[in-house]
Amino acid sequence: MQGFIIIKGAREHNLKNIELSIPRDAITVITGPSGSGKSSLAIDTIYAEGQRRYVESLSAYARQFLEQLQKPDVDSIEGLSPSIAIDQRTVSKSPRSTVGTITEIYDYMRVLYTRIGKPYCYNCNTLISKQEAKDIIQSVMLLPQGSRLQILSPIIRERKGEYRKELQEMRREGFIRARIDGKMMDLTQDIVLKKHKRHTIEIVIDRLIIKLGIERQLKDAIETALSYSDTVVINLIAGDRDMLFSKTAVCPNCGISYPDINPMFFSFNSRQGACPRCNGLGFENLDEDSEAIEDKKYCRLCNGSRLRKEALSIKIQDINIGEFAQMSVSDALFFVKNLILTDREQTIAFRVLKEVRDRLHFLEKVGLEYLTLDRSSLTLSGGEAQRIRLATQLGSSLTGVLYILDEPSIGMHPRDCKKLLESLASIKDAGNTLVVVEHDEETIRWADYIVDMGPGAGLNGGWIVASGRPDEIARNRESITGEYLSGFMSIEIPYMRRNPKDFIQIISAQEFNLKEINVKIPLGTFTCVTGVSGSGKSTLVIEILYKALSKELYGSNVSPGHCREIRGMDKIHGVKCVDQSPLGKTPRSNPATYTGIFTFVRELFSQVTDSRIRGYTPSRFSFNLAGGRCESCRGDGLVKVEMHFLPDVYVPCDACKGKRYNRETLDIKYKGKNIADVLDMTVYEALQFFSSIPLIRQRLEVLEDVGLGYLKLGQPASTLSGGEAQRVRLSKELGKKSTGNTLYILDEPTTGLHFVDIQKLLNVINSLVDSGNTVIVIEHNLDVIKSADYIIDLGPEGGEGGGRVIAEGTPEEVSMNPKSYTGRFLRDKLSRISHTRVA
Repeated sequence: MQGFIIIKGAREHNLKNIELSIPRDAITVITGPSGSGKSSLAIDTIYAEGQRRYVESLSAYARQFLEQLQKPDVDSIEGLSPSIAIDQRTVSKSPRSTVGTITEIYDYMRVLYTRIGKPYCYNCNTLISKQEAKDIIQSVMLLPQGSRLQILSPIIRERKGEYRKELQEMRREGFIRARIDGKMMDLTQDIVLKKHKRHTIEIVIDRLIIKLGIERQLKDAIETALSYSDTVVINLIAGDRDMLFSKTAVCPNCGISYPDINPMFFSFNSRQGACPRCNGLGFENLDEDSEAIEDKKYCRLCNGSRLRKEALSIKIQDINIGEFAQMSVSDALFFVKNLILTDREQTIAFRVLKEVRDRLHFLEKVGLEYLTLDRSSLTLSGGEAQRIRLATQLGSSLTGVLYILDEPSIGMHPRDCKKLLESLASIKDAGNTLVVVEHDEETIRWADYIVDMGPGAGLNGGWIVASGRPDEIARNRESITGEYLSGFMSIEIPYMRRNPKDFIQIISAQEFNLKEINVKIPLGTFTCVTGVSGSGKSTLVIEILYKALSKELYGSNVSPGHCREIRGMDKIHGVKCVDQSPLGKTPRSNPATYTGIFTFVRELFSQVTDSRIRGYTPSRFSFNLAGGRCESCRGDGLVKVEMHFLPDVYVPCDACKGKRYNRETLDIKYKGKNIADVLDMTVYEALQFFSSIPLIRQRLEVLEDVGLGYLKLGQPASTLSGGEAQRVRLSKELGKKSTGNTLYILDEPTTGLHFVDIQKLLNVINSLVDSGNTVIVIEHNLDVIKSADYIIDLGPEGGEGGGRVIAEGTPEEVSMNPKSYTGRFLRDKLSRISHTRVA
């Protein structure tokens, strides 16, 4: 196979018909300013074409079950391998999805608990023993005389399939009734079960009434039931109540029977294992389609373990599977490494334990040792979700694969970045090729090859400015990335640090892993809260401080994290938290609508002479409302065409040609442009076009200031990265009239930012502080940290090893603290430039 991936004529999005050769079996970093075309090249061109070719090689039958990708706008790509994309949005966001299920660790542990777990009575904690047929008969005969009952034998429990063969066999053996999925059914009738749904089939062995002389009939029925299953169900017809008996497990003291123990018994997605109160979700009043679990309370029955009490009474060395799931990755690894097993148990568990140990080890390698295995995917950051996917690939043993990664260093402390780079190297050494979209300086310097996109963003980007080894890029004066790598350009340290006007004091913070810490947050300054992943930064700043201020200032009904008190809240007049959550659930949301710019644009178009003559109001120019929009596509601009066994195609609407509006609306023009033309403008283009309209210009200037000049006004919010969504949200806040004395909280705002864009962000932060506000930034980026007035460093580790204040003070003071990981890396950063004077 040739040694390069050769791309010719790539024109996807803003790419300028570029040609490029990327070395195989190497790690290539694609970098450049935001909007320069990095993702267009890596994800929308290389990955899309690799995936499309793989799917097209499959049979027509197989292709219908796979996600289909359109052919990217490129002339040719040679030397391409099957491709896997690991980005920040590839982990299932479901309340049933956890770290343990995503990595399959929980699935392996279900098998382990089935094979070597010891059952204990949930009532008296006595070890469970087997139950003989005579014991079952004796228990049934203790029922009141005249009790009407059915004896059932479960031949299928919670398994997918149609089971035509099993049902036919029961008919041949003379059985005429069965309880299927809780409903009595006549076996003489044709029964059709859905193939992809889980079913429970219980054959009715006999129906009888408890009375003298019934023992022989009961004995025959019980023995017959046990010949088909290890479990017998006695259904009391009055009240439709079940009594469960098992020949494998019964408490000698309480007489409580356990069903046959299998992996589904420990699944919170199965009726066999799920807690009956919360249905396996772990929280009170949580819906299956919930996308957030903030302020939810643990289920009162299972206390958040998700499982029924019978499953939680199966233990391995006094630990049930729910307690195991609550362990952090590092604690779980210690547990499985130190299990004391008999020779028989060791033989049974060897393969399963190896898989569990390997997966836990891979999670440690990518810096996620602090995560608990029951951590919901809904609470994972984009970076954490991406590194979990990366960890699963470390254990896949694949070779000859092209991996595309989108900023894998997001959310990582510089200390953990080395672990990530070692993990990437091991994937490469297994015979794979990696293409990484990245801005992190250490990752860029470490790569085998660099592709620098630019020179600008949007229409000013899409070119390859430079390509080569890191040392070659650093010597290239045409590359702005090279200028920063060489030190010719840098983000300067502020000339003076601001002194605080006052402080907010958090006393005895102890939410999650915080160890009853006291923290003083300076007001009127730019403060960075730092620390390794999982050290408690977001817990302190968002769960405790932000929620407490929201409740105090706005009467919000959120529940703040636990602390004894917060002093000085009266010194703040407002609080704003700018995070990376999506702008909206619908693709109709876009930067223009979210920031309010589109309201003024529609108002402007309604004031045009032709609009006034026709009586058009601003609502005429909304693509969400009937009247002005194109009704063929209902304002979407695109129509989905189903191609059956070929990829679905989205084509411009025939009626409006992708413009979203009807012809009458598009006839209205302002300075020669209609409303669709405006939505197709970038922020930079719109800024020139609306330069004479202050209300529009001011909001566009803010978007430009936060580094989003390349975004199109009508770009669907669903296509924005987390960092882009955060900066759109920040621009909306900045566009409001400042009253001063507001606390702004930014959660990792450098996500997706190149060196040159970070300088723009710092300019925005400093302008906020200079206007009398306070800014708190949760951040790992050293260029931002060194620019702060004050640092609060948490740690020393993540999870239970964190939650303490390690260092406080100016960047210079923190850099001299030998206990601070942040300080060590900051010391190296500061040593490259002259010291800053303190005011």
